[in-house]
Amino acid sequence: MDAQTPEAYIIGKDAEGDATIDLPDELSSSADLTALRRNEEVASGAYIRILSEQYETFAQTVAEEAHYTIVIGEDWTIIPLENLIARIGDETELIAGVTSADEAKTAFETLELGADGVLLDSGDADEIHQTVKVRDEADREAIDLEWATVTGVERTGMADRVCVDTGTLLEHNEGMLVGSMSRGLFFVHAETADSPYVASRPFRVNAGAVHAYIRTPDGGTKYLSELKSGDTVQVVNAEGKTREVVVGRVKIEKRPMFRVETEIGGDRIETLLQNAETIKVHTKDGHTAVTDLEPGDEMALFHQEGARHFGERIEESIIEK
Repeated sequence: MDAQTPEAYIIGKDAEGDATIDLPDELSSSADLTALRRNEEVASGAYIRILSEQYETFAQTVAEEAHYTIVIGEDWTIIPLENLIARIGDETELIAGVTSADEAKTAFETLELGADGVLLDSGDADEIHQTVKVRDEADREAIDLEWATVTGVERTGMADRVCVDTGTLLEHNEGMLVGSMSRGLFFVHAETADSPYVASRPFRVNAGAVHAYIRTPDGGTKYLSELKSGDTVQVVNAEGKTREVVVGRVKIEKRPMFRVETEIGGDRIETLLQNAETIKVHTKDGHTAVTDLEPGDEMALFHQEGARHFGERIEESIIEK
């Protein structure tokens, strides 16, 4: 940050409602905070360059009154960002000053809570773009995928199958969470790979039969039969990181199906998937075609206890079979 930038100041309104900017002479003085006011129209805030432990202490005090607290770390090895997040993270919107996307990533991930935002000091357009990407990734939900053991794969005849086509190109390790039972949703890969039978469709997930659930960005579910253009669904990758995509089209056609049955922790979870080589699920071996699944294989599953009521998870006894 610019060397001429004041080391600390606070912004707010005085008793008469006039805007104020104070440059504190003694950071320990309680008078430094008298100009700081919460106001519905003008957000009070503070800007502090952390030059020593004294400035860190001042930041903690200011944060008790400020809507926003911007902190610029001159040397985070001396004044760890962890201290500020732990001590004032709940008191204010904590904004960390950074100079690169890498520093932004650290700020967002520190203590698994991270700063609420970053203030980037860079004129590099690529650095700005990468920082925005880091910010977007930090806002995404991360879920825990578990391994369920395949106990059976059988042909079931014809059913109404749903392809979910998105308005976004999906990555090779991405897919959607779908399943016949709300407590267990399977990771079905996007059709990103070419095959001898058909060209890749990197915007498509062949998700299963019309009755199945699909996970949405708010943590809820919808039936595949309910989806329509303009809806949003959740995409997940092999590490459990998620993002939101818009549905561009839904295709429902009659196709031959498999019933895939698994077991996890004594719980039986199953779903219907199309009988086709192009439909791949995520297993410990990577992308595995449904037609190649065998008992003993381990499939990635998002497993939750409880039931669903209009897509919302509830604590209720329910039997699904």
